[in-house]
Amino acid sequence: MKASSFLLAFFCLGAAWAQSAAGPVPPPAATLPDVPDDTVVAIFGDGTKFTMAEFKRIYSALPPANQQMALRDRAQWLHQWEMMRKLTKMAEQAKLDQESPYKEAIDYGRMNVLATAQITATVNSMTVEPGEIVKAYDTNKQKYTQVKVKAIYIAFSDDAAASTTKGKKPLTEGEAKAKVEKLKASLKAGGDFVKLVKENSDDETSRSKDGDFATLRYTDNIPDAFRAAVFSLKKGDVSDPLKQPNGFYLLRAEEVTVSPLSEVRDDIYNQLKNDRATQWLDQVNRDSKVQIMSQEFVGRPAAPPATPPKSPATPPKK
Repeated sequence: MKASSFLLAFFCLGAAWAQSAAGPVPPPAATLPDVPDDTVVAIFGDGTKFTMAEFKRIYSALPPANQQMALRDRAQWLHQWEMMRKLTKMAEQAKLDQESPYKEAIDYGRMNVLATAQITATVNSMTVEPGEIVKAYDTNKQKYTQVKVKAIYIAFSDDAAASTTKGKKPLTEGEAKAKVEKLKASLKAGGDFVKLVKENSDDETSRSKDGDFATLRYTDNIPDAFRAAVFSLKKGDVSDPLKQPNGFYLLRAEEVTVSPLSEVRDDIYNQLKNDRATQWLDQVNRDSKVQIMSQEFVGRPAAPPATPPKSPATPPKK
């Protein structure tokens, strides 16, 4: 009997086996035994020989957690496997595989496995040429850019009941905007950014580090306004005021660097393969046609019956 015919039963009873095998926590990351593939590791009750190669094939199809359970107590796993074989044969002899809902569950499991196998096989067959990686890198260098920035943060609050902080009443949004624009003008006239940070910034963490804020990458999860502003800066440039929910930022680019191709080659390769796989799967989706014959089945109101066209009026006789 093929292993695939009873993998489903094995998975269903995996939890029961885990409970029966409970005990002291075993050492992590058990490994496959060093046994030649043609070695018969067990003979089941019906005389079927079970080799190391067969175990490896089954093992490769198991979820990671089940793989570790199989390796940590291989004698118990063999016993459990034989039990699954016996139960499967009993079910087949009783023709349960031809009864509902078991037949449908087997069909669904088969379809699910084969659909996943087709996706995997297609993705694995896709090739990405070295020249494509270089082209993608050159075309999207901004994506691999990182900018180290300093920041001045001017907080605001339009809540009239807001408490003062260190004896200082919070600025309104309008006051904060006027202040940050004045600071921008001062910097444009040659003002010392670090000096202005220490005298004005409301971000205590960056202020204590002379305004050092972060090294931002284009792919970071940051607001779109930040991304557009930061990655348009050259070294030494200061951004326009950037509004956030509770304050305005002025950012200065301290360093602008681009990750070398050698560091991002694998990321580009994987992204190109992922893009192609997505395009292929989208095409399969577009090619999958279904004609809905019952609107009620899909939860849509039935279309009203068509009204027959009226016959033209017969002119009166003279």
